[in-house]
Amino acid sequence: MKNIFKITSLVAISSLTFSCGSGQQKDEAATANEEVAVVVDDNDGFEKIFDGETLNGWDGDATYWRVEDGSIVGEITEATKLDRNHFIVYQGGQPADFEFKAEFKITEAGNSGVNYRSDAVEGLEHALKGYQADIDGKNNYTGQNYEERKRTTLAYIGQETKINPQEKEGDLRANVEKNAWLGLEVVKELGDRDEMRKVVKSNDWNEIRIVAKGNRLQHYINGTLMSDVTDVDPANSSSKGYLGMQVHVGPPMQVAYRNIYLKNL
Repeated sequence: MKNIFKITSLVAISSLTFSCGSGQQKDEAATANEEVAVVVDDNDGFEKIFDGETLNGWDGDATYWRVEDGSIVGEITEATKLDRNHFIVYQGGQPADFEFKAEFKITEAGNSGVNYRSDAVEGLEHALKGYQADIDGKNNYTGQNYEERKRTTLAYIGQETKINPQEKEGDLRANVEKNAWLGLEVVKELGDRDEMRKVVKSNDWNEIRIVAKGNRLQHYINGTLMSDVTDVDPANSSSKGYLGMQVHVGPPMQVAYRNIYLKNL
């Protein structure tokens, strides 16, 4: 996408003095405002990682993933219901510090998300575990930070959080309560959760943006910061990993992603 910004510059027209016959005439100094259109490319520095026509550079189960109308479409039907979550995984590396952006549209019953800095799950094809920018059709969770197969919720919508190390030794699940990490510390509220949910357009195209830099992870929906995590749990945090989109166990659903871009920071 490109935005055009108008910059107003002040141009001074110098005074001109001259004589004509017996009299002397002097032009007054004048100024004029000129509008100069400057085109700013929003995709500057980004690589387009989906060509809009094929799944080249992506790995997913064709039962659930296809290209349609310039989008990567994930769909579950009555005939293809899942027994676990599936991902289509970007094959262009394991991004560390990056900015990711895309547009998505999801049906009301849908449950999806964008995983990043994630690990492959041993013994399971097209399965990831790691940070996820959550997306759901009812807009209850869209934009929150949920860690798939690991520490669960790291920030709800409208929260800036610090993620502290686990308090109880052993299995991670011992440090999870009500589907949230016990080390989740709310630093501040980013806004009213109900009001923030309204920025998401139901059954329409929305923009998602993820900024991961160092141990800070920010999720934006349509330009609004929905969650902001600083992960200070060295044993369980991740500094790089796979990037992928999810179809979730549940009822029939469809999710579509288009205009997918990545920029390394």
